[in-house]
Amino acid sequence: MLKSELREEMRRLKRQHGSGVLAELSLAVTGRVMRHSAFRHARTVLLYWPLADEVDTRPLLPAAAGKTLLLPRVTGPATMELRLYDGPQSLAEGAFHIMEPTGRLFTDYPSVDLAIIPGLAFDAAGNRLGRGRGYYDRFLPILPQAYKIGVCFPFQLVGSVPTEATDARMDEVIY
Repeated sequence: MLKSELREEMRRLKRQHGSGVLAELSLAVTGRVMRHSAFRHARTVLLYWPLADEVDTRPLLPAAAGKTLLLPRVTGPATMELRLYDGPQSLAEGAFHIMEPTGRLFTDYPSVDLAIIPGLAFDAAGNRLGRGRGYYDRFLPILPQAYKIGVCFPFQLVGSVPTEATDARMDEVIY
């Protein structure tokens, strides 16, 4: 299956589930993340602010009290940066209508212990299919020490994700 075909299939499957079902599935996924030793022991965590059809990571925010929380901010057609998350008051609508942090720029990349990454599909080997713009695939190589957890709904775990050499791989997938 081509990446474009798999993306369309995942979008179709997401539309089949109501927002209430996706919210319940999100709570189950974030509960597993909160219990994971990588999350419990991490000091600096890269999260993402969710789109309506993604695993809602917002329940992780209070569970991460005392940790340094980072969110990505798109800076150009092929680039993003990390910003400190200082609470919901420090968010503004950014590129692609995604809420992005307005906190201080964060560049201490070696200190990032854990990265929680969204995707349209994942496979058991940790391969990830994103939305097609390559932001995470270009950014994650500068965080080689970070444990990378892809999060998705159970129906987004597929037998095989088509990959290219430039695709970033997850260490684990939680669904």
